[in-house]
Amino acid sequence: MRRAARWCLWALGPVIAYLIAAFVAALWSSDGGVSDGSEGWIVLVQGPIHYDILLPLDEDTEAVFKDIAEAGVPLDHPNAAWLSVGWGSAAFYTTAGSYADIRPGAVWRAATGDAGVLRFEVYGPLPDHPALRRVPVTFAQLSALRSVIRAQAGDAPVRLALDGFSQTDAFFAAAGRFHIFRTCNVWVGAMLREAGVPFGWWTPTPYAVTASLRWNGLIP
Repeated sequence: MRRAARWCLWALGPVIAYLIAAFVAALWSSDGGVSDGSEGWIVLVQGPIHYDILLPLDEDTEAVFKDIAEAGVPLDHPNAAWLSVGWGSAAFYTTAGSYADIRPGAVWRAATGDAGVLRFEVYGPLPDHPALRRVPVTFAQLSALRSVIRAQAGDAPVRLALDGFSQTDAFFAAAGRFHIFRTCNVWVGAMLREAGVPFGWWTPTPYAVTASLRWNGLIP
């Protein structure tokens, strides 16, 4: 019995250490400044394992992502209000339309190292929902966030020949590689920090992103 308990602790030890490190690093924040919320907002969308960034789909966003629109993402749709951007593993992100689609091989490849991809999707007006976290930003931070996200697709965005999960989304080749220490949630934190938003230095899990948002006073 004791031997079994030791084996369990040995097996779970790295996972526990990973989760503790994620929490601590989420509270170790970069410098930055946030307005009182009067200048602008972005929205972070929380899922069970993944956060997306939503940018307000105004004229400035359309201009920055013009070539994404030319590749087929309908930024000019009459009901378009938000541009959703997510980053993830090519093997996992492009095949897991729902959690029922998840395959062990894709999970293993994502954990051990895989090419990164961006997914853009257009949304209409958003409902009030606890998974939609409104984050106040200054105009300068929003402008910087658009730029750093757009740079992830390179000078000439390459749309991947893959089916999306809706009528308004598409996948593109992206900078960087995905692995267990550089997850989609780490990417979200990196984009926010580069834009000047105070945020945790390492946020590999959704709860780490949420903890950093709360620690920095970005959400209640």
